[in-house]
Amino acid sequence: MRYSILSLIVTSLLLLNQQEVCFAQTSQRPNVIIIMTDDQGYGELSVHGNPVLKTPELDKLHQESIRLTDFHVAPMCTPTRGQLITGIDAVKNGATNVSSGRTLLRKDLRTMADYFKDSNYNTGIFGKWHLGDNYPYRPEDRGFEESLWFPSSHIGSVPDYWGNDYFDDVYIRNGKRETFEGYCTDVFFDQAKGFMKKAAENEKPFFVYLPTNTPHQPFYAKPGDIEEMERIINDSEFAGMEESTKEKLIRYLAMIRNIDQNVGDLQKFLKDNKLDKNTILIFLTDNGSTFGPKYYNAGMRGKKVQLYEGGHRVPFFIKWPAGNIGEPRDVDGLTQVQDILPTLLELCGIQKDEESDFDGISLAGVIKGQEEIDPERVLWINFSRMPFSNYPSPYASSIIEKSGAAVLWKDWRLLNQRELYNLVEDPLQQHNVIDQYPDVVHKMETHLDKFWQEAKEVVNEPQRVIIGAPEENPSVLTACEWMDVFLDRQLQVARGDTKNSYWLLNVAEAGKYTFELRRWPKETGAPLQGSVDSGRSFPIAYARIFLKGEAGEFMRRKKVSSSDQGSQFTVNLEKGPVALHTWFDDKNGNNIVGAYYVYVEKEEVSDVQ
Repeated sequence: MRYSILSLIVTSLLLLNQQEVCFAQTSQRPNVIIIMTDDQGYGELSVHGNPVLKTPELDKLHQESIRLTDFHVAPMCTPTRGQLITGIDAVKNGATNVSSGRTLLRKDLRTMADYFKDSNYNTGIFGKWHLGDNYPYRPEDRGFEESLWFPSSHIGSVPDYWGNDYFDDVYIRNGKRETFEGYCTDVFFDQAKGFMKKAAENEKPFFVYLPTNTPHQPFYAKPGDIEEMERIINDSEFAGMEESTKEKLIRYLAMIRNIDQNVGDLQKFLKDNKLDKNTILIFLTDNGSTFGPKYYNAGMRGKKVQLYEGGHRVPFFIKWPAGNIGEPRDVDGLTQVQDILPTLLELCGIQKDEESDFDGISLAGVIKGQEEIDPERVLWINFSRMPFSNYPSPYASSIIEKSGAAVLWKDWRLLNQRELYNLVEDPLQQHNVIDQYPDVVHKMETHLDKFWQEAKEVVNEPQRVIIGAPEENPSVLTACEWMDVFLDRQLQVARGDTKNSYWLLNVAEAGKYTFELRRWPKETGAPLQGSVDSGRSFPIAYARIFLKGEAGEFMRRKKVSSSDQGSQFTVNLEKGPVALHTWFDDKNGNNIVGAYYVYVEKEEVSDVQ
C-alpha cells in the first residue's frame, strides 16, 4: 500500500514536471506579427528612394531586418492574401479575384491561423480579410479566435456598413457589427496591441495578422497627414501634376505616412512590454503600387494588376531579435508570398500536416543564414482578371487561362507566353526578346506546363456560400459574389450600375427559406424605388427570383409598392447546391437590374404558405 502511494506521488510529480516543461516550451515559442498594407508598392518607402514620401519607421524596420530583395506576390490583393494564408497558389486555393464570385478561399484548406491556433497560440486578425464575407469563409471560420474586420475589398465596398468612410466606422468584431471611434488604421493597430497585451498577460504566444485597408482607395486620410503631404508635393517636381491626380496622390501618400507612424508605435509597444525580442515581425505589401508609374516606380515597369515587375515585386522584411538569424542583411534570389507559411511553421517549431502540399517552400534556413535560395528556382504568377461586362459569360476574363501567366526564372520574365524580358539588360522591360532566346522560352514554358497540369483540375472551380447553417443565419448576400460580374463598390450601387448575375450557394439544411431582395442595404432604411446619398432611383415595379438546384426549380414574381424596402419570397429547399438569380423589373416587365442585396434566413417551419 505504501509502495502504491509512493508510486502515485512520484508519477504525479513527473506529470507536473512534464506540464511545466510543456508550458515553458510554449512560452518560449516566438510571437508572430504580419503587417500587410494594401496597394503600397515597392517604391513607397523612403529607403527605396521615394523622392517625396518619408517613412522613418519603416526605414528603421528595414535596417533591423532580413530583407528578401526579389520577393513576389500576385498583382491583385485577394490572390496574394489567399496564398499568404495557405501557402498554396491562387489558381488552386479558389481565391483568384477581388470580386465576381471568385474571392472565396476553399473551405477544406487549413489556414495559417488554424496552424497557430492548434499549436496553443492566441490568434487574431485586425483589418482587411477579403477571402469571403459569408460562412464558411469568414476569418472567424478560418482559425482566428479574435477577428476585427470589414467585408470585401475596401471600406466602402458593397457589403460594408453603408456610409463607412475610414473615420468612426462600423466593423465586424467576432461576427457582430460594432462601432469604433477613430481612424481605421489607428483602430486596427490599437485593437491588435490590446489583443497582444492580453495574450502576454495570460502567458500565451500570439499570432497577429494586421492587414491594413490603407492606402487602398477611396483615398481618405487624416487631415494632418494630408496637410503635410500637400506641402511636400507642392514643393516638389510633381507640383505641376494634373490636379485631380495630384490630389489623389497626396491622400494616398498621406495614408502611408499614417501607416509608418503606426508601425513605429507598434515597435515601441513591443519594447515597452518586453515583447520585442521574441516576436517575429514581418512587413510586406499585397501587390504593386497604384500610383507608381505616375511619379516614382523604383526603376520598374508596371503597377497593380499588371504582370510587369512593378505589379508583383514588393518589399519583405522579417525581424526576430531572439531568433539567432544573424545580422540584418539583403537576401537575393526568387521568393514568393507562398513561402511565408511553411517558413513560419519551421521557425516556430510547428509541425505541418502530412497531407499539406504547399506551393511555397520554407526559407527558415535561408533566413538563418544556413542556406541559399536555389538559383534555378522557377516561379509563376496567375490570377483572375476583372470582368467588366454587365452579365456573366462563359468567356469572361475572370476565367483563368494558362496563357495569362508570368513565369520567373533568374533574371528572365516570360509574360502571357508573348513577351520575354531580361531584367539585367532591360530592367524597365521595354524590349521584348522572345524571338531571340528560343531555348530560354522553351525551358520556361516547360515549367509553365508543369504548373498548369498541377492546377488545371481546380483552377476555375467556383466556391459556394453556405446558407442555413447555424454558424450564420440569417445571411446577407451581395453583388460582390455575383459570378463573373464585377460590382463591389457602394459607389456602383449608388449610381445604379445596371448589371446582373447569379450566386452559387449550398443549402446546409433542408427547410423553409425566406429571400428578401433589396436595392439598398437594410441600414439605410431606403425603399426599393428610393434614393440614398443622391444616388440613382429605379422605377421598380416587380421583383423576380429564380432558384435552381438538384431537387428542382423555383421561380416567382411579385409586384412591389412605392414604400416597400424589399420583396420577400419563401421557398422550401432541399440540402445541397443551388443557384440564385434575381431581377427588378419596371411596370412593363423590362429588367432594370439585379438585387444588389439579398437577405436569406432559414426558418423553423418547413411548410410554405
